[in-house]
Amino acid sequence: MTATLGPETTVAGGKTIVLPPKRRERRWGQVARKKSIPYLFLLPSGTLFLAFSLIPIGAAFWFSFNTGALAVNPRFAGLANYEKIVQDELFWTALRNTGVFTLGTVPTSMAIGLLLAVLLNRPMPGRVILRTIFFAPMVASGVGVAVVMSWIFNYDYGVVDNAIAALGGNRVPWLTSPNLAMVTVVLAVLWSRIGFCMVLYLAALQSVPESLNEAATLDGAGAWKRFRYVTLPLLSPTTFFLLIINVVFSLQVFDLLFVLTGGGPGFATTVLVQYVFRTAFAQGNMGYASAIGVIFTLMLIAFTLLRYRSSRKSEDVI
Repeated sequence: MTATLGPETTVAGGKTIVLPPKRRERRWGQVARKKSIPYLFLLPSGTLFLAFSLIPIGAAFWFSFNTGALAVNPRFAGLANYEKIVQDELFWTALRNTGVFTLGTVPTSMAIGLLLAVLLNRPMPGRVILRTIFFAPMVASGVGVAVVMSWIFNYDYGVVDNAIAALGGNRVPWLTSPNLAMVTVVLAVLWSRIGFCMVLYLAALQSVPESLNEAATLDGAGAWKRFRYVTLPLLSPTTFFLLIINVVFSLQVFDLLFVLTGGGPGFATTVLVQYVFRTAFAQGNMGYASAIGVIFTLMLIAFTLLRYRSSRKSEDVI
């Protein structure tokens, strides 16, 4: 009987045998090759992640402490860019708009998506067609959604205003009114995002054990109590995932707003990503834009960590 203790020694018949140097080198080579195989598979994606994520993040952090032509003659400015953020009224306007946009899109899209998932999880005629119809807008690009919505809500020939005028009402400036532009943008995003939430909730609902609902029914629980105390807690991982993803989507939205309103009228729909783009590429102030981006990233990380911590606490209570 022979047992291998390591690359240098083996045990045969109760005796420890030291391998010759050549066999020891071959054994070390075999071990090294086996250990290096996983890293070879990770190398392509790791290289892309390093080139397009870590290096740009580090460069943005370094740019945030500099001013001037950053690619040619950067000048170190310390915390001047961050001090400017505190006094920048447009930054706070963009931050407020970002919060309003996020609060308007995330809870609403998740709630409507859950409602549609519950309804379409039951046997009904045309269920597959309805699922496809609700999910189809999610496949479209943000620019495509913005173009369609600009036609629908156009003041002169839009479908919505034509219907209002046909009923005897006055046309509504959906995209040019400071009070209605954000509402219109939220409606456009909801139309394209509800299907995504519906599909994920639908997959989660189909994984809920039917035996739990049957046991709750035998205990006298009605439909609402079964949903509230059986189904909804089992959907908490999906809810947590959707909350984080939808918040990230809302904080990073750019193409739809840029095409639909351009951040206007005035700055009524200007969000942080648009403000960063405008500061960096329209005004050429890359250092200040990088500082805003760093603040933006830290806010997103803080939200994710707080939400993860609260989710873990609720799971511990359950």
